[in-house]
Amino acid sequence: MLYLLTLMVLTSLTLGQSFTTAAPPSANDPTERTPALDAPGNPLPGLPPSPKGKATVIGGSIRNVDRVRDQLTVDVFGARGMKILFDERTQVYRDGLKVSLGDLRNGDHVSLETTLDQTAVFARSIHMLTHAVEGECTGQVLKLDRSRGELVVRDGLSPEPVRLQMDATTTIVREGQEGTSPSNLEAGSLVSVRFQPSDNGKRLASHIAILATPGSAFVFSGIVSFLDVHTGLLVVLDPRDQKRYEISFDPRLPGSTSLHDGSDVTVTAGFDGTRYTANTITVNSASSLAR
Repeated sequence: MLYLLTLMVLTSLTLGQSFTTAAPPSANDPTERTPALDAPGNPLPGLPPSPKGKATVIGGSIRNVDRVRDQLTVDVFGARGMKILFDERTQVYRDGLKVSLGDLRNGDHVSLETTLDQTAVFARSIHMLTHAVEGECTGQVLKLDRSRGELVVRDGLSPEPVRLQMDATTTIVREGQEGTSPSNLEAGSLVSVRFQPSDNGKRLASHIAILATPGSAFVFSGIVSFLDVHTGLLVVLDPRDQKRYEISFDPRLPGSTSLHDGSDVTVTAGFDGTRYTANTITVNSASSLAR
């Protein structure tokens, strides 16, 4: 009898151990935690940082949202549609409030902060507004008709020239220089233009900044960030505004033989309507580009 009782007790203990489940991991055990992908501050997995190039503001209305290709077609105030890429890095707002990419709709009036991603135009942010939006373009004046108040600008981000209207409300200034009048604006000038849609559907220029005119002289100071002696091209990085300026030069020009990447230089140059050409080059020191 004692043998049977002992056998029953041992059997019960064995069955109890067989059906015992493991205790859930402690919340205080860091090795058992799974990081939350949507935690604040965590980057989206598998996506590179947003392009860091110079941003340009584009205004218009959405013609088509292609969610398969992650691409918008935007009519820039009546012009031919511009293809603009977007993805999860793109921030979307409606009247200042953050919304999702799923809220993008055909016909929405938008202002987009864009930059070049290699050869494609990428939207850093998209602002949907219930009122008319302002656009911006930067480029070279191809045509100026003062009698009709028409201005045509070639912008590198636009697939075709940007056609603008000017009237008495359009302000014209020369960036960094005084004594500007409307007569300083001419074909070949480099300009930055802010515009908005007018009642007749055209783009009305509200502000024109003249960056350079043919025959103008400029002084560039900064660090040589790129140098090609064979083609006679150097790029100067201005440490004050972190802008880069491409300047053509004659390799026989005095001072050019001392040039190298990282040189601290002062360059006087003229603008001929298509490019800056160095007249003098002064190497101040052989400082590091990282300075």
